[in-house]
Amino acid sequence: MRQINFVIIFVICLALVLFGIENTDPAVIRIVKGIELQAPLSVELILAMGIGAVLAWVFSVWTQLQRALDSKKDVRVKDVRIQELEENVERYKAELEEQQRLLPAAAHSTQGNEAEVYAQ
Repeated sequence: MRQINFVIIFVICLALVLFGIENTDPAVIRIVKGIELQAPLSVELILAMGIGAVLAWVFSVWTQLQRALDSKKDVRVKDVRIQELEENVERYKAELEEQQRLLPAAAHSTQGNEAEVYAQ
């Protein structure tokens, strides 16, 4: 993926250089009424692309920040769910141990009842 990104950036920069070599004529940019900027067309294009790149980077950082906040919320929710499941496991273990303690007592009492039936 890095190679593809490098090739894309290289091609864009090469196109900018070739465009700049061909377009050295001054051009006027009207920023606001009464404020004008005169510079070669290639410089203005490079400035516009630079501003666009900075805006794209800011948007990317903002998106990553939102994802990080969302993932923190998801982690908290999953931690609560894990805690609930661990409590359930402990409760089920306690119930199972209680049932296992009752099982041998029930088995002994049934064996005693069978012995009484045979004795009669």
